[in-house]
Amino acid sequence: MSLATLKKSNSLDKLLGAVQVENKPLEKKSYIDERIWKPVMDKTGNGFAIIRFLPAPDGEDLPWAKVWNHAFQGPTGQWYIENSLTTIGQNDPVSEMNSAYWNSGVESDKEIARKQKRKLQYFANILVVKDSANPSNEGKVMLYRFGKKIFDKCMEAMQPAFEDESPLNPFDFWEGADFKLKLRKVEGYWNYDKSEFDSPSPIKDNDDDIEALWKTQYSLKEFTESTNFKTYDELKTRLGTVLAGTTSVGNAVNIMEDSPSVTVTVDTKEEPAPTVNESQVTAFSEGSNEEDDTMSYFEKLADKG
Repeated sequence: MSLATLKKSNSLDKLLGAVQVENKPLEKKSYIDERIWKPVMDKTGNGFAIIRFLPAPDGEDLPWAKVWNHAFQGPTGQWYIENSLTTIGQNDPVSEMNSAYWNSGVESDKEIARKQKRKLQYFANILVVKDSANPSNEGKVMLYRFGKKIFDKCMEAMQPAFEDESPLNPFDFWEGADFKLKLRKVEGYWNYDKSEFDSPSPIKDNDDDIEALWKTQYSLKEFTESTNFKTYDELKTRLGTVLAGTTSVGNAVNIMEDSPSVTVTVDTKEEPAPTVNESQVTAFSEGSNEEDDTMSYFEKLADKG
């Protein structure tokens, strides 16, 4: 840039305009994925919908994506809600810390590991067959986030335990079946035991309509692409922020540095379902019993924090 150009471009209005842009309040971003379908609970604490699981999208191998995450509140009051790198076969700082806590042999450390354990989510394409709470969803292909309870229902259909039951592939266009999702709250926990598959039937009357439906499905690869996960260092920094100021953190870090990484399976009690306001109809993200029922609940609490 020449001095003459600088002389012409160095205007007061330009500088003031730049300051106004920089000082403009940032627009709050929405983290709601409009592609994801969520069943709705009524005022009595029950929910009902009919969905149809869809096969793998074109060019992909599996009809579901499996993601591990952590969701817990630290002593600072801040929340740690992050996907776990163990999903893509990499070391994760929370899993390493939990291993250190568990291997310490101290019961209080084990309790911390239990509270910070991994939670499991699945993502799949579905056709919304019936959604009385939101009829506009009916007939749409959407993504469904669910947990181990529902996934086990699918596995039980594919591998029935009794000889009088025929195997069913829930993810098949022609020989699959509608899934009647029945949700209720039992002793404070979300319960899906009454959910069941209907009789097998083609999803559409002809293959042309089936192919058109297939082409509208969402890719599931994005959920396990490395670009959608924070790096180990980024997660470790966030973890330090959430847990900062506690003496146990320093102890755990020391143990982590001196011990090999160990994968630990910890059995825990279920987390109670969040209380439903009886004056409202509450949408929720379905998950498994203790695995990830409360993922959306955690997210809401984190937003409030």
